[in-house]
Amino acid sequence: MPLKKGKSKAVVSENIKEFHTGPTYKNTARKFGKKRANAQAVAVALHSAGKSRKRPAAKKKSKFWG
Repeated sequence: MPLKKGKSKAVVSENIKEFHTGPTYKNTARKFGKKRANAQAVAVALHSAGKSRKRPAAKKKSKFWG
């Protein structure tokens, strides 16, 4: 399962699709569930591209009002 080189969204997307068709995804999905298998496929594809997942910023609580 060779991954494509590059950092563009298209290359990362192709790599994620490659993981979804491979036997590793199926084994992970069977053992831990589809949600974790999807997260793992995305993490490996982004890592190979040298990127990280963007997460929404946490909402800050006010010190005075609660």
